[in-house]
Amino acid sequence: MAPAADREGFWGPTTSTLDWCEENYSVTWYIAEFLVGMGSWCFHMTLKYEMQLLDELPMIYSCCIFVYCMFECFKIKNSVNYHLLFTLVLFSLIVTTVYLKVKEPIFHQVMYGMLVFTLVLRSIYIVTWVYPWLRGLGYTSLGIFLLGFLFWNIDNIFCESLRNFRKKVPPIIGITTQFHAWWHILTGLGSYLHILFSLYTRTLYLRYRPKVKFLFGIWPVILFEPLRKH
Repeated sequence: MAPAADREGFWGPTTSTLDWCEENYSVTWYIAEFLVGMGSWCFHMTLKYEMQLLDELPMIYSCCIFVYCMFECFKIKNSVNYHLLFTLVLFSLIVTTVYLKVKEPIFHQVMYGMLVFTLVLRSIYIVTWVYPWLRGLGYTSLGIFLLGFLFWNIDNIFCESLRNFRKKVPPIIGITTQFHAWWHILTGLGSYLHILFSLYTRTLYLRYRPKVKFLFGIWPVILFEPLRKH
């Protein structure tokens, strides 16, 4: 994480409880940290507390949706698990309320980590006991996400060293050491692959005969064949 003192730009003083390792307003006077993602874009552009919430709270909400989908993937069509739904909505409300009061990033990170850990356990169960042929997709998703998490920690722990290194090398090399940006890219890709994994599991259970295809030989998507007859 970056030191508190950094240059000020179009959006004025930083009010967020976090300021990452990217040098603020180094690319443009209008964007504090030049990164990706809609909520993240608003946060990194302004470094305002309200935009930080727009970045972090949807991480909790979307992960709760993932948890619900993964635990309901072996249910009949149009069924609703109201107990699980209520639990996840309540969890989201509690996390939101506490985080608005406490304003401690570690709390958010622990709560998000709990949800991700739940997803990992559920995914391991599926590829171990239910659909072992999905191990490639499941573990690739997990591996890419963990690689992003590793880069995020490197960025936090070695921030000063990375900043000093970037001052000594050409910009084209320095930009590759923006490990917080790599965190966004890799966790985004890992999350996308996890969605494919969830879709594959669900549609396979519903006998839709899904298959992974690669657009232009690179980008994975799920295609469905006709419904199996009972």
